[in-house]
Amino acid sequence: MGLLSRLFSKIEAPVVTYDDFWKWFQSNAAAFHKVVKQRGDLEKEFFDKLGPKLNALKDGYWYLTGMYDDHCAELVLTADGALENIVFVEELVAAAPAIPHWRITALKPALSIEDVNINMDGYEFKESNLSFYATHHEDYPDEVDIVFVYDGFNETDRDTIVNGVFIFLDNYLGELYAATAIDKVTVRGREQQEQELIPMGKLKDYLIWREKEFVEKYSDVWHDNGDGQYALMEGTLKSGNPIIGVIDQDLLEWDGKASHPWMVVLELKYGGKASQGMPDRNTSDLLNAIEDELTPVLPAAAGYLHIGRTTANNVRTIYWACKEFRQVSKVLFATVKKYEGRIDISYDIFKDKYWQSVEQYRQR
Repeated sequence: MGLLSRLFSKIEAPVVTYDDFWKWFQSNAAAFHKVVKQRGDLEKEFFDKLGPKLNALKDGYWYLTGMYDDHCAELVLTADGALENIVFVEELVAAAPAIPHWRITALKPALSIEDVNINMDGYEFKESNLSFYATHHEDYPDEVDIVFVYDGFNETDRDTIVNGVFIFLDNYLGELYAATAIDKVTVRGREQQEQELIPMGKLKDYLIWREKEFVEKYSDVWHDNGDGQYALMEGTLKSGNPIIGVIDQDLLEWDGKASHPWMVVLELKYGGKASQGMPDRNTSDLLNAIEDELTPVLPAAAGYLHIGRTTANNVRTIYWACKEFRQVSKVLFATVKKYEGRIDISYDIFKDKYWQSVEQYRQR
């Protein structure tokens, strides 16, 4: 009996809920703390155990760790900039119990600019070699378009430098603010600058000012499009296959687009007996059922504007413009899980204040 007890005690309960995860973490907290404090093998003794438990909840959790002070270790759970995962990181951390000698943090926190020094592939990113200026667009007056100028810019290593600037911003602004406060980022060298440079230390103040202006202008702007005024659009792709769209043209003409700055693109990929990329009757019924199911839980009155859909090349694509990105992330993730094995569903959420990603569907 003793042998059986020892064997079964090694079988860990599956992680299905946030509570399951934290119970598991608590049971290993002392061992993990020791590894972090003694600078042991983090990959083998901590991350290789942590990763699978997080993945059991959902793909898209990332993590950092280190000593917060002499006695307390810190675990930072991060979405690595993926907007659709931010709400799940926040919820998981909010569900964490008090764990002795541990600090649990949701998303990478903001740091003082003098504490941010990123070294990557031979390049250094810090306050003294970065500056910025803002580009203003007459047609898109509320878009926050920032050009960052890096003193050591080298076109050959553009990807590395751009990545380094983004990592700098994550650490300086904090992960959440970096992902939500800026609409467009461009990275250039000094020889390409087009305006007077502003010191990097003034970036936060500039963004806070732009955000305050935006909130004052749009916080009370709503659009209840009811049933919508949808127009049927038909065309032919380069492949020769047809494309059919059902788009709310009145909504695309609305002058308050920036009040719903988050674009959601849901893709339903189907197989079956598709003809020229169009769904058969059974598949069409399923696609329509999924869209009809989402309509009442993403109502216009709550800030979710259904722009319309297109169907082509074995994909039904549905578009919403939203006032927020957290609740819609949860709704779409639940939809993916519900129909898993029946149809391939994916989605993307991104900042698009003026809905430029659907401008091609606008009839003029």
